Amino acid sequence: METSELLKKVRQIEIKTKGLSRNVFAGQYHSAFKGRGMSFSEVREYEFGDDIRDIDWNVTARYSKPYIKIYEEERELTVMLLVDISGSRNFGSHTMFKRDMITEIASTLAFSAIQNNDKTGVIFFTDKIEKFIPPQKGKSHILYIIRELLNFEPSQTQTDITQALRYLTNAIKKRCTAFIFSDYIDKGDYRHALTIANRKHDIVAVQVYDRSETTIPNIGLMKVRDPETGRETYIDTSSRTVRESYGQWWKNRQQEMSSNFKRSHVDSISIRTDEDYVKALMMLFHKRS
Repeated sequence: METSELLKKVRQIEIKTKGLSRNVFAGQYHSAFKGRGMSFSEVREYEFGDDIRDIDWNVTARYSKPYIKIYEEERELTVMLLVDISGSRNFGSHTMFKRDMITEIASTLAFSAIQNNDKTGVIFFTDKIEKFIPPQKGKSHILYIIRELLNFEPSQTQTDITQALRYLTNAIKKRCTAFIFSDYIDKGDYRHALTIANRKHDIVAVQVYDRSETTIPNIGLMKVRDPETGRETYIDTSSRTVRESYGQWWKNRQQEMSSNFKRSHVDSISIRTDEDYVKALMMLFHKRS
């Protein structure tokens, strides 16, 4: 994408997503993701009715009378955006490509984060870590993230969510909220890595998919290409058995994906490229509030 075209696109996304984060999601983001952690603030003398589990035994021993620890909500949050940039993101048959919707949703969350004085970072991944943007604050940092969401080109085409989750766990030491944007077309088993990552961090799974991926139309002999492997083949879409088998495959993989999220205790939303992602995000925020 040429520089002038890129800057114009960045500006368009900034205007739309910044407006959403300020006018539509104001307060929703804070209540959904704040207060998940508690940090030590101070100590005071024990009073009747205090929880004995909060007693600071070191201070109590020093002054020969009981003191308790006072905690407050952690006000500063680190938000990590894990973005699947494998070959399948360049698919879309109706309103927009999957990559475009991911860019808008991620940008909306990033602007919501800086309005709450939170840091935002990004991990771009395929079947390897393509790029790591360390978490920082500020508008200029968010605009840089948007430029990379729009323009970064990966060196690989396949997907390995496990690799991305392991990198997150190792790279970010302090507990963060991490959004994983992907269509979750991954031939590997990422559930174990998802469970481990969610014990340390607050993981939210965002599936973005296209309606045409859910069914095969009856249009006769059709040449199809796997965007991640490059493998091409012909299928006879006039065959009812072929269409039904594909539909069942899609249904099974969606059920398996949902099961992975549920068993790993991970909140999730699925958004189709021709659907309103604002409504989906509002439902997510409401569920977590």
